[in-house]
Amino acid sequence: METSGRPNLNIEAGAGSSFIFNITNVISGGAEMEPQEKVRMLQTVYAAALADAVLRFGREGILEKVTQQKEGEQMASGKLKAAQLDIATKEDVFLKLSDLMGCAQWKLEPLKDGDGFTAVTSGCMLCTMAKRMGAQSPCRIYCLDPMKGMVMGLDGEASFDVESTLFDDGECRIAISGHR
Repeated sequence: METSGRPNLNIEAGAGSSFIFNITNVISGGAEMEPQEKVRMLQTVYAAALADAVLRFGREGILEKVTQQKEGEQMASGKLKAAQLDIATKEDVFLKLSDLMGCAQWKLEPLKDGDGFTAVTSGCMLCTMAKRMGAQSPCRIYCLDPMKGMVMGLDGEASFDVESTLFDDGECRIAISGHR
């Protein structure tokens, strides 16, 4: 099926859901995609793959077990992952991941009583896809635990308190405090 003169890439993402992306067929002589379009398409394909993995882990009854195993890995490798992504501060965890992953656009609000901030987002591509597929929450395994690992890797004294998630509420709110 054609849309706007561009061929579609149809990605089946489990549970009968499909996500359609317009891409330019460069091989057959179409105009090249802009780099930002390519990045956005890859971000969307990646989010769909993660949502599909959560759907399948949930169907097999192993999501909680895999999430717990990965949580330990995330805590152990958080400092290294932050360095690999050129993340130097707790704030960078949210701001740079927003830019890189294109999934949730985090806004940082200073804590009213103390040193730190609250990261807030009201939109998340991964959460939206998981809900559309009928999957369980992808929040811990693919978002919260990796971010917590990086925050704790940067500041072992930090707190990472999830106040709400988009999967269960109208926004995701995470309070971060610490000394560095």
